[in-house]
Amino acid sequence: MEKSAYNKLSKEEERVIVNKGTEAPFSGKYNNFSQKGSYQCRRCNALLYTSDDKFASSCGWPSFDDMIEGSVQRKIDADGKRIEILCANCRGHLGHVFEGEGLTPKNTRHCVNSISLAFVPDEESVHMAKVSFAGGCFWGVEYLFEHKEGVISAVSGYMGGSSKNPSYEEVSRGNTGHLEVVEVTYDPDKVSYEDLARFFFEIHDPTQINGQGPDIGEQYLSAVFYNDEDEKKIALKLIDILKNKGYKVVTKVLPTATFWKAEDYHQNYYDQKKQQPYCHVYKKKF
Repeated sequence: MEKSAYNKLSKEEERVIVNKGTEAPFSGKYNNFSQKGSYQCRRCNALLYTSDDKFASSCGWPSFDDMIEGSVQRKIDADGKRIEILCANCRGHLGHVFEGEGLTPKNTRHCVNSISLAFVPDEESVHMAKVSFAGGCFWGVEYLFEHKEGVISAVSGYMGGSSKNPSYEEVSRGNTGHLEVVEVTYDPDKVSYEDLARFFFEIHDPTQINGQGPDIGEQYLSAVFYNDEDEKKIALKLIDILKNKGYKVVTKVLPTATFWKAEDYHQNYYDQKKQQPYCHVYKKKF
């Protein structure tokens, strides 16, 4: 999102969100607040948390023990001791994260400034669905999906292998059976599954057998992971359309399996590096 599209902030909001300030404890409107709904970034409207993950910690700030996948970025604080949390979309300051306190079974507390958040009640909340695609190095696939209208988040990870919680090094050796995938969370009211699947085929080469671009190996193969028979039929229909156009598509169509999130340094890779993907570009095919 371009900076010009960010919401206008008050001076106090800018002090906290842009300049990494902190609101006074017990002063925020969401501290003692239990309405059902979701919480967005005040600066860019990206979805961050749901009310199901909010809990009473008595610390003086809204507390969450989980987040919407891929929505929050962690960064070592300037003091070198605490871990700052930021909106992954606009890098606005949210607060800090603490672990090991034993306050919930997840053992995590996102301590967030109320002023960094905007609440949306359930009846107005965005609907969400997920789908996973494998199209070579997940950095480029993630980048292009993250910038597509209707996509809430895109997270790099691994899917399709036999071992649990594989590391990048294990997957790179090509002996776990996992593919590098991107899990896309999207709003079905804004973009359809078919639109996303079409987009997937147009941002990579579905005809390359042994990898994607310069990235060679089974972990870089092209695949669509479907959640139900309707998604499977749509994926196969799109492949048939491409084949009729002369494309020798080798994309696999596979049932969704366990998604294992990749290491933090793989997330939002190109945005963090302020670069563009080197082997993924959009090319209209339909």
